[in-house]
Amino acid sequence: MSTPRASEIVFARTMEITDSNALGKVHGGVVMRAVDTAAGTAAARHCGRVCVTAAIDGLSFLEPVDLGDILIVKARVNDVGRTSLEVGVRVEAEPWRGGERRHTTSAYLLMVALDDDGKPTEVPRLTPETADDRRRQQHARIRRELRTERLRRLNEHPGEERA
Repeated sequence: MSTPRASEIVFARTMEITDSNALGKVHGGVVMRAVDTAAGTAAARHCGRVCVTAAIDGLSFLEPVDLGDILIVKARVNDVGRTSLEVGVRVEAEPWRGGERRHTTSAYLLMVALDDDGKPTEVPRLTPETADDRRRQQHARIRRELRTERLRRLNEHPGEERA
């Protein structure tokens, strides 16, 4: 049985001077890399395959991360399709001296599982266990519908270039 809890991963690391800008704040790209790494790891735990990022449905920076903070990155699979998985990631930061932990970043990534030839491959079904798991799965399905509709509408204007 593949459950969201079984895919959950938690990373923690202290933010160092090379992670920060001149104002002592951690670069958004450093946080984004941690988010991507955690999402790929959670997806791989779910399906036992290498997973790559296909899209980011949302990445919200809610509060800055300071030099010296301990960055805690939590990820788990919210829902699966045939070859894809949506992974939710929550990033928190805590002062290295201790103190209040704060929610700094939230993200939803669409990952695709790859077979040994680098082609998309089927992933195991997801079995939600709790009301929170079912809520996360339903929200993931809404994001999938919105993504599909957005792409359909963009494709109605074939002369447009994608960034």
